[in-house]
Amino acid sequence: MPLFEYRCEDCSHDVELLVRNGETPLCPSCGSRKLDKLFSTTAAPVMNGGALPIAAGCPPMDAGPCGRPACCRLPQ
Repeated sequence: MPLFEYRCEDCSHDVELLVRNGETPLCPSCGSRKLDKLFSTTAAPVMNGGALPIAAGCPPMDAGPCGRPACCRLPQ
């Protein structure tokens, strides 16, 4: 099953969902079927001065979380 990113039109919740072909996803937050598929890009690892790799497009290490869902700066 492919993994897709969606934003709910009703509650603005961003979510990643595994969706089978022909299946209509539901917002896990409010149950709405009004989901907009978001453009997803793959994150390539980038070396950070020999430290752990971080995702491309992440803010600098001292900037803190960027606020996006699944931000690379959020605790796991």
